[in-house]
Amino acid sequence: MNSCFFAVDLGATSGRTIIGSFSRKGLDIEEINRFPNPLTEVGGHVYWDLFALYRQILEGLKIVARRGITPLSIGIDTWGVDFVCIGADGHILRQPYAYRDPHTAGAPDVFFSRVSGSRVYTLTGIQVMNFNSLFQLDAMRRNNDSGLAAAKKILFMPDALSYMLTGEAVTEYTIASTAQLVNARTCELETELLDALGLTREHFGRFVRPGEVIGTLTGEVQRQTGLGAIPVVAVAGHDTGSAVAAVPATHPRFAYLSSGTWSLMGIETAEPVITPETEALNFTNEGGVEGTIRLLKNICGMWLLERCRLHWEEVSYPQLIAEAEAVEPFRSLVYPDDALFANPPDMPEAIRTYCRQSGQPVPESRGEMVRCIFDSLALRYRQVLENLAGLAGHRIEVLHVIGGGSRNDLLNRFTANSTGVPVVAGPCEATSIGNIMVQAMAAGKCSTMAEMRRLISRSLPLSRFEPQDREI
Repeated sequence: MNSCFFAVDLGATSGRTIIGSFSRKGLDIEEINRFPNPLTEVGGHVYWDLFALYRQILEGLKIVARRGITPLSIGIDTWGVDFVCIGADGHILRQPYAYRDPHTAGAPDVFFSRVSGSRVYTLTGIQVMNFNSLFQLDAMRRNNDSGLAAAKKILFMPDALSYMLTGEAVTEYTIASTAQLVNARTCELETELLDALGLTREHFGRFVRPGEVIGTLTGEVQRQTGLGAIPVVAVAGHDTGSAVAAVPATHPRFAYLSSGTWSLMGIETAEPVITPETEALNFTNEGGVEGTIRLLKNICGMWLLERCRLHWEEVSYPQLIAEAEAVEPFRSLVYPDDALFANPPDMPEAIRTYCRQSGQPVPESRGEMVRCIFDSLALRYRQVLENLAGLAGHRIEVLHVIGGGSRNDLLNRFTANSTGVPVVAGPCEATSIGNIMVQAMAAGKCSTMAEMRRLISRSLPLSRFEPQDREI
């Protein structure tokens, strides 16, 4: 079992470590530990607990060491845009802000008063979202944030954790591309935008691409875990980048839907697509594996349901799905990306408020609330998929749903019916699998992303949903 790879996959609500190895059947994966990733609110700000995440990574490494397993390498992926400030002495200055922190409310308009929104989009091809790193950094600068003022280095989340493991400061391309700081055409940090923030390229670590070695575990980490000088490899540090690498596509005209806290729907392109149309539609061009571009749209996904479950004593998903299937369809609809749903203290009440203000029946039962969420997401997916087909210039023949949402058969069926396109669901752990596969490519276990995808397609169970009646 020593010919395995250790993947750290951190999402916006939970994290996990997984080992992957290869057998005659293909890829075998095993979860080592899973843990929550809660937001911490204190002093008017919302933070991530970086040190708690680091402890959980160490715990996963200790578990494999106790089992006598020595991974060939380690790779880390996380959500995008957030970052850690490192001082001149090499120490972490404080816990990182979470992208749901309110300090970026209205931040894009403030920044665009100095550099126009069209100019920023032309340079980066990244959709405008108030929590993008560009706007976070500008808000911190305007607020005289002490962490930013003292920062020698600014490291995105996977890079910060790699730094804690190796002592090496890097900036991985795919995670940096989410920041709205990377020039989409040169694939390097954009000096014009750094200048507007009072930053330089020296504030960031050396640029690396998926498959490059960052460094090896420090002596401190080796002592704590019982492992040796294992290399840490730069994977697609952005979790969606890793997930898309694991799409088991066999048809070239496919779209993907990475379904989790966020729903990210897109297609792969060889070059960035930056046009007045993509700007008007607020589509994003993020970096992928093997030089690909992920032309996609961020959609507020299962966040709506996850936040509702906090008020329902975390009733099981199967029960909620059964309740949703039993109620009237299309009774109430919401726009999932409305600002009302960004981080409300009471998500069920936020949904009721939206329906009340838009003159719709107000969902009262859990089933009505979940049905409202699923119907709304399925219709939003249809809208975005039609936009993607227009941008691609051809019909999308299949939609691959990957990530945790791929297990939601009811939503997958609604999505197939709404879009009129077959839905192939799986793999569930696409992000971890993509992470492992990039490590395997770095180790010479497979040569191309196409080879990776063929292996994944024949190794893991997939479900297919054919469109039935187009319900609305």
